[in-house]
This record gives sequence, C-alpha cells and structure tokens, in this order.
Amino acid sequence: MARSVNSVASRARRKRILKQAKGYFGRRKNVWTVAKNAVEKAMLYAYRDRKQKKRNFRSLWIMRINAGARLHGMSYSQFMGKLKANNIELNRKVLADLAANHPEAFAAIVNQVK
Repeated sequence: MARSVNSVASRARRKRILKQAKGYFGRRKNVWTVAKNAVEKAMLYAYRDRKQKKRNFRSLWIMRINAGARLHGMSYSQFMGKLKANNIELNRKVLADLAANHPEAFAAIVNQVK
C-alpha cells in the first residue's frame, strides 16, 4: 500500500503563511522557509507591541498633561496629586486631550485644584 501524504493540508498551510508574508521584501515573501521565519517573528512583534502601544500612549498623555500643567506653574505630579485630593476623577487620556485641544477647559481644571 502506498504511503499517504496529506498534501492538501500541507499546501494550505504553506499558502496561508505565504499570504501573511505578502508585502515583505525579497525572499521573505516567496521562499517558504524564509517567509515562515519572517511571519513567525512578525507575529511575536505584533503580540509584544499590542502591549507596548498602551505604555506609549500613557507616556504621551503624561507628557501632554505635564506640558499643560507647567503653563500654569505646576508640575505633573503636583497636579495629579491635587486632582486626587479634590476627588476629580478624569483619566489621563481625557486630561491630555483637554491640555492639547481645549486649553481653556484645562485651565479651569487647574484653577479648581489650586
């Protein structure tokens, strides 16, 4: 009896990986072993960077709040401390948006906590 090889599944698996490698440069897009490694590495980066994106945005929000607070003679840590003391529950995303796009609203918040 002949050896049975499931070439349909093998081809489908290779095709799926090569489809994911579409747009890559050089042999990374069309040579199976190179593409497999490239896609695997890309998936690891994607997983890692989904978490890193959250860190980066929080860092950006903190910088924007700090810049806005310093315009009113206050540091970021003083401003956040006074927000907590006055029970103003606005998250950093909203505060950063106010500091960047609505300076008069941000100034009102700063005046309220002073």
